Amino acid sequence: MRSDPDEDLKGSETRLWQLIAQRRRAGTGAEADAIDIRIWDLFGETWTIMFTDLSGFSRHVARFGIIHFLKIIHEQKEILLPVVAAHDGILIKIEADSFLILFKRPERAMACAVAMQHTCQRVNRDRAPEDMVLLCVGLGYGRILRIGDSDVFGSEVNAASKLGEDIANANEVLVTESVRDVLCGPGAGHTAADFTALDGSATGASVAYRAAYAQGEG
Repeated sequence: MRSDPDEDLKGSETRLWQLIAQRRRAGTGAEADAIDIRIWDLFGETWTIMFTDLSGFSRHVARFGIIHFLKIIHEQKEILLPVVAAHDGILIKIEADSFLILFKRPERAMACAVAMQHTCQRVNRDRAPEDMVLLCVGLGYGRILRIGDSDVFGSEVNAASKLGEDIANANEVLVTESVRDVLCGPGAGHTAADFTALDGSATGASVAYRAAYAQGEG
């Protein structure tokens, strides 16, 4: 006989939402605080988060049709996912023209972002404008809730998503303050001059920066 699904604690996602349901019922107070601690103990990890997007999605779909753009999305996977693998990135999900990728260290994430941009720039050299892979990248770093290989949650996740999908232009790599701080730390190989503060702020980040890199190399 099969067990009650509510008692069968298989899978990290199932466990998370069971705890969230307990947290909702607990309301506020010591019991709720204890559940919060359990959730962070189970799922809290420190990662670098990368969100990518392709510039001009809606505009190009309206002009050239969805099939044309699906071709570009397919090409993006072919040319960029090997770069991600080479830099030890973990692909969590693909949604339309966007990637969500995790890296253990900001240095690897930044190196990957630059390599991805260089790859796109090389591919684009001999292409018509409508066929170019125009990449936007946002990076965040910090403690997040990681639910296996299915999803991640946290303020740095939100900030990286905002930077990569909403704020970055083609060929840009935008980072949160926490990423910049690590990359400009002792022995990290970057300086404050490599980053320019953006006007305004991304959701979840007090300050965001544009990373400088030599375009068209690699």
